[in-house]
This record gives sequence, structure tokens and C-alpha cells, in this order.
Amino acid sequence: PVPPQLIRDYGARGVPLQQAWGLTETAPFATYLPARLTSEKTGSAGLPMPYTEIRLIHPATGAEIDQPDTQGEICVRGPNVATGYWDNPDATRAAFDDRGWFRTGDIAYRDEDGFYYIVDRLKDMIISGGENVYPAEVERVLVEHPDVVEAAVVGVPDPKWGETVLAV
Repeated sequence: PVPPQLIRDYGARGVPLQQAWGLTETAPFATYLPARLTSEKTGSAGLPMPYTEIRLIHPATGAEIDQPDTQGEICVRGPNVATGYWDNPDATRAAFDDRGWFRTGDIAYRDEDGFYYIVDRLKDMIISGGENVYPAEVERVLVEHPDVVEAAVVGVPDPKWGETVLAV
């Protein structure tokens, strides 16, 4: 995700940014936010592309998440989505269900207007004391500080909490 502060910094210079989100498997993207909505929906990856369906699911249970502002794994289905991985049936079974939904491994939420916001990658999530911490969320907060140009956040082993957050 593009940090909202970076979007605001470019906007202040008269350079509006467009945002989109996708993966190789969604050829090339699945959501789009026009530049005219960048200030109104700062940080959003936009709405689904035409003919593209998106839903959020609970990463562990697979239950669909219908309520706004609730994080879940993004699943995508549509004519732009690959049907599997070449000569790799195990990877295909792990990522695609029998109804054509592709599990992206990305975590997002949808606002009340239906716009999607990418939070982080599922595999980058840090579990500290049973709490889910998404590095990209922490990085977005850190780069809001005027003395911080860039930030990277990772999980490091911790004997008490399992993992703890390290920011560089």
C-alpha cells in the first residue's frame, strides 16, 4: 500500500496519484481508484474492476466477512484471474477454491462505500502475545512523523510474547 502521507505530499505538489491493486494472478489488477478520488479516499486501492468480484474472508476459517471496516483476506474471481499455477496442482489447490475464488494472501478491509484498503500481506503479519500486528500499518504511522523518511517493520523472536515488533 502507498502510505497516505506520501499521497498527501504529492498532492500538495499538484501531483495526484492513482491507485490500483492486483497481483500477477489477477492480470494485472483487480481494483482501481481514479485520481479524482485520491483525496477523498486517501489510501484506498479503490473499487473492483469491471467483471471482477472481490470478497473478504477470515484467513483461518474461510468465513466470509460482510461487515465494513473488518479486516480479512482478499479473494478475487473473474475473467482476469488465472485458473491455477502451471504444472503445480498443490499450489493451485492451496490458492484456488472449486468456485474459482483466488486467495491472494493480502489483508484488507472495505469501507461503508465499498472501497478497499490494503492492510498488509498475511504472511508478513506479526503475532505478538496473541495480537495480530501488520507491519505496513505500523510503517504508515511512523512515516507520518516529519523526521521519518522511510520505515521498515519486522517481527523478531521474543521469549515472552512469541514475536515483538522491530522498526528500522
